[in-house]
Amino acid sequence: MLSFFACQQRESNFSDTEVFRYNEHSNITSLDPAFARDQRNIWATNQLYNGLVQLDDSLHVKPSIASSWTISEDGRTYTFALRKDIYFHKHSLFGKDSTRLVNANDFEYSFQRLLDAKVASPGGWVLQNVESFQAKNDSIFEVQLKQAFPPFLGLLAMKYCSVVPKEAVDYFGSEFRANPIGTGPFQFKLWVENTKLVLRKNTHYFEKDASGNNLPYLEAVAVTFLPDKQSEFLQFIQGNLDFMKSLDASYKDDIITTEGKLQKKYEGDITMQTGAYLNTEYLGIFLEGEEKTLQNKLLRKAINYGFDRKKMIRYLRNGIGTPAENGFIPKGLPSFNAQKGYEYDLEKAKDLLAQFQKETGNTNPKITITTNSNYLDLCEFIQRELEKIGLSVVVDVIPPSTLRQGKANGKLPIFRASWIADYPDAENYLSLFYSKNFAPNGPNYTHFKNDAFDQLYEKSISEVDVEKRYGLYQKMDSILIDEAPVIPLYYDQVIRFTRKNVQGLGINPVDLLDLRRVKKEK
Repeated sequence: MLSFFACQQRESNFSDTEVFRYNEHSNITSLDPAFARDQRNIWATNQLYNGLVQLDDSLHVKPSIASSWTISEDGRTYTFALRKDIYFHKHSLFGKDSTRLVNANDFEYSFQRLLDAKVASPGGWVLQNVESFQAKNDSIFEVQLKQAFPPFLGLLAMKYCSVVPKEAVDYFGSEFRANPIGTGPFQFKLWVENTKLVLRKNTHYFEKDASGNNLPYLEAVAVTFLPDKQSEFLQFIQGNLDFMKSLDASYKDDIITTEGKLQKKYEGDITMQTGAYLNTEYLGIFLEGEEKTLQNKLLRKAINYGFDRKKMIRYLRNGIGTPAENGFIPKGLPSFNAQKGYEYDLEKAKDLLAQFQKETGNTNPKITITTNSNYLDLCEFIQRELEKIGLSVVVDVIPPSTLRQGKANGKLPIFRASWIADYPDAENYLSLFYSKNFAPNGPNYTHFKNDAFDQLYEKSISEVDVEKRYGLYQKMDSILIDEAPVIPLYYDQVIRFTRKNVQGLGINPVDLLDLRRVKKEK
């Protein structure tokens, strides 16, 4: 592996400052945007493809291949005007010119492909509210919704909705996953699965910077697939990688302090960035299970008051994350309003537990929290804290796949979970509690049902006025705080480490890797 890193620069024929190097420890499974389901694939496909629209670092929807769009008064018809200077990456499939212009028919094909049962894309759900779509001509693409759905533009920014050329998909078939052709700032060069991925600069990319210079600045992107996070950390510290995402228990204390600051020994070589991340970590409570004790709101509230989230974040997360004391909607969304949720209150937790015991006659309640090994320390911390109020807690550790299956099938009374936003709207979080979304057919893993919540939810998804919609979201979040079907733990943060010579790498609440404006100084 050391030999690979040493010879990587010679193989690329570029100087070190022209190549951006990062590691993807969980590997990449596909370079086809129809399968951009998780971060590892999303980051790679974001370099290779474009859609109609895109998000900036503040999560505002901006033009991409669509230069502009209009929305009908009833919020159901979206009409996109496409740019006329977008080309697919060069390839012999396109004939002697080796490329061709993108047109509205390409989007019609790409959307049809998302819905094709034979393709079996996990992203077909993004079009579930779409009644029809069609290319009106080469430069006009129209989408008709079944009903108004204001977050729709944010959905279209997902990589699932990228444009792909029919010629390439027809030619490569299922192997399009390893032979991607898009319109993005970088184009495919080489993929040796489990070893490395190399992308090259798209010299015909359409976007420019504020000074009129062509993007991207880099000549290439090189991705390695070291599965061990400790090895990734060592390669980064040695300067063989330009970038490292997130933290791991194996090295977090070496690189940052308990206050969440970069250790002084690295200040001269490394830059650390942190920011809000649209991810709420929580314990979910299955409300229809055999465990009747958890169907009592008093006990659920006692648990929520019974542990110190601030202390948990400081000592177990080195300060990376925000204690979830403001409901389920995370920081980073415009509709977040910091309403009061659950703060640590030992005496109130004890009083609620005593009230529960008196009302139910259950003088020795016992709960089981199921988690995987990655979150064992958090759950054991909660276990110790709740024992102080007189609640007996068992922590059950199972494999991640078993945890996902048990959560979906209602087999776990209390389960550790997280919800990362697919698109930047609070509806994405509140849909977890809509009664028509009961798992396993939807994301309502707690089987929470509340008529007032359902009515507000149904009203919100058709409310076009932004401020009114945010008000409805906040009312729903208040219901969740009061009913306590979940125990919010913390709102996650994006954390990024780069070498000091890396410039222009932004940070955003959906943790999307955007390399268009990245430069490396000598």
